[in-house]
Amino acid sequence: MDTNTIIAVVVLVGGIAVGIAMGLPVAVAMGLPSVLAIVILLDVEGAALTGAQRIFAASNSFALLAIPFFILAGGLMNTGGIASRLIDLALVVAGRLPASLAQTTVVANTLFGTVSGASVASAAAVGTVLSPRMRKEGYDPAFAATVNAAASPTGMLLPPSNTFIVYSLVSGTSIAALFMAGVGPGLLWALVCVLIVALYARKHPELRAPGPRPTLRQALVVFLKALPALLMIVVVIGGILVGIFTATESAVIAVLYSFALGLVQRTLPLKALPKIILEASKVTGIIMLLIGVSGILGYVLAFAQIPQLVTAGLLGLTDNVVIILLIIMVVLLLAGTVMDPTPAILIFTPIFLPVVTALGVSPIHFGAMMVFNMCLGNISPPIGNNLFVAARVGNVRIEAVMGRIWPFFWALCIGLLLVTFVPAISTWLPTTLGLMQP
Repeated sequence: MDTNTIIAVVVLVGGIAVGIAMGLPVAVAMGLPSVLAIVILLDVEGAALTGAQRIFAASNSFALLAIPFFILAGGLMNTGGIASRLIDLALVVAGRLPASLAQTTVVANTLFGTVSGASVASAAAVGTVLSPRMRKEGYDPAFAATVNAAASPTGMLLPPSNTFIVYSLVSGTSIAALFMAGVGPGLLWALVCVLIVALYARKHPELRAPGPRPTLRQALVVFLKALPALLMIVVVIGGILVGIFTATESAVIAVLYSFALGLVQRTLPLKALPKIILEASKVTGIIMLLIGVSGILGYVLAFAQIPQLVTAGLLGLTDNVVIILLIIMVVLLLAGTVMDPTPAILIFTPIFLPVVTALGVSPIHFGAMMVFNMCLGNISPPIGNNLFVAARVGNVRIEAVMGRIWPFFWALCIGLLLVTFVPAISTWLPTTLGLMQP
């Protein structure tokens, strides 16, 4: 490695670390050091041309069109009353469990995650409906917000997941296989939250009494009202699996389905469409800017052969796959506490994927491990997005939620170990469906 390359790597790594520590927008913290590094590696004219080419190449992907459409579909469902119907169904499913409203929060986030693909949207929708009711029923408001924050990341794991789409772009793996690989970890996440809530109920006898048992007729009515929303996931994911349409085309189907459902049920006011489209455009713009600047970052990493150096360094340290995976998971966990999932995946996938594939770990399995880890970052102090959203819709101080999240966090860390060292949790379903090799 020549002197210019060493200087470029120092500028890149140091610049990103300093930028994040200063609180700069992540796109700026990633993009500016990447541009400076490429200028050091090439002349100014060559850097400008190469940088523009890298940004265009990173953004010029048909699969990326799925992201804005799934975001728009989530906005249409959230505004169109689908969330309230899924919450009613969750009340029927979890209503007989101890701490029934808290368990309902977990189930509702799981259901909404399967149709929205986003954790923040789930936290906002479920918390807005259930937090006031939990407060009225005698729940500690901080605990109610914490349950909502802890359960909402299931939307990042269960299909359709925008996070898996980003990982698919960077890793070159099948979106359909990744969607199916997220099912096991997503259900495991929900189960861990259910168990923690059950333990909480044991310490609070006033919450042990289950909710009222709905009659069969009432349960059937609630199910039928929620059925159109549940059918969307069948249409979208089923269409991908049987090869009727691609993941990108399925996102368009999701938008059309959500829009039509809102109109038929008369729950989606047309005057709300401009705001929904504007919000979806803002989120898409942020994600696409990150993906664009990650193209320059990836070029610098490849030019300096950083992935090869990291692979050689870790394999030179030990060839024990357990130790190396633990090291990678700790690094990702620490990164997730200060970074959003999208930039973390864009930065660390090119670095760590060659390491794990050299050890025989499937890229699909590693994707599930990585996204589960990023979900933990979404509920980790100090900047876990879901903590702030849940605190805001629950009308409680963020400090109270951060103080109560730790039982969920540590239990989910055990879940991360299970996903990491029991590959079947994530690989069994895509293997069974023929989406990946055994």
